[in-house]
Amino acid sequence: MFATDIRPATNADIAALVTLENASFDSDRLSRRSFRYFLQHEQNCFLVAYQGQTLAGYVLALLHRGTHLARIYSLAVDTSQRGRGIAQQLLEHAEKACAENGRVSMRLEVRTDNDSAIRLYQRLGYKPFGEYKDYYEDHADALRLQKRILHPKAQTTHVDVPYYPQHTDFTCGPAALMMGMAALSPQQTMSMSEELGIWRESTTIYMMAGHGGCSPVGLALAAIRRGYSAATYLSSTETPFIDSVRDEDKKQVIEQVHQDFLHQLAEQAAPVHYTNITQVELEAALEQGHVPLVLISTYRFDHKKTPHWVVVAAIDKRFIYIHDPYINEPDYRFALDNQYLPISRSDFDKMSQFGQSRLRTAVIIGRRV
Repeated sequence: MFATDIRPATNADIAALVTLENASFDSDRLSRRSFRYFLQHEQNCFLVAYQGQTLAGYVLALLHRGTHLARIYSLAVDTSQRGRGIAQQLLEHAEKACAENGRVSMRLEVRTDNDSAIRLYQRLGYKPFGEYKDYYEDHADALRLQKRILHPKAQTTHVDVPYYPQHTDFTCGPAALMMGMAALSPQQTMSMSEELGIWRESTTIYMMAGHGGCSPVGLALAAIRRGYSAATYLSSTETPFIDSVRDEDKKQVIEQVHQDFLHQLAEQAAPVHYTNITQVELEAALEQGHVPLVLISTYRFDHKKTPHWVVVAAIDKRFIYIHDPYINEPDYRFALDNQYLPISRSDFDKMSQFGQSRLRTAVIIGRRV
């Protein structure tokens, strides 16, 4: 390999980056505005490689806030500089930087017809874990690869969960429930019509401001109506989310809906456990082939104290892996960042409580009964 100067990118590199990008890709190009945007977010790993005064290549790795996942978003090497090991050097520097930032796994996508890149990634230890059909602007498919860059030697308990993004700001619960049901029954419908239908069934009418959110008992009922078993865990006998509304008339509505939901669950002989669900119980649910839906606070993701439903898809000794239905970017490729997100057990313990009452709640979905 030739000696290469690799350092963090700066605004002074933008013009050269745009030139390299346009010369390297026929589609899916990053714009000047995109480069500027990524440079403004210091949590990203954005490195450039220079040969003398010439920009030889760059790598951009995104660090998903609140998790232990990193992802190679873009990698390019100037055609005149290829064959000198620059791509490998960039990848190795990015892996080291992301590992030092506490990231456990590095993910990336590559065109299925890009044989040379696939050989490089595989030589560096990246393993395929799926494909993404019609991924690029020219409709080419993408191979999804992953590498563990920190190595906790632990067995992972998991369920294969298909991913579905919520299509509104208020339907995280239905999206999470659909993912859970589809993990148990592949023929389960996952559509916006079903998403909104479940929301209408399980909302508590009022939540903070705007549209209502889905309560655990409402989601459990929606699962039961579709033929699945559902066990609900609530850390308190108080009505969930009632302390988020000040208006007394609205409080009465929430209370009435909650009591109606509980009555319907009792008619179905569906269990409601008034206790803090533990991580041991979450892992036991996965071992039995069940799927836990857990309410978290999004503060560690976006610094907003918002209740949010996620799917627990896997657990090992250090991490809990979630499917997060909320995509915070218009770019559909960010959906890959929301699957099997590794969150340390201690962080998850802090995230999985909400509000002044520190509500802990979950719904465990089982196979069709």
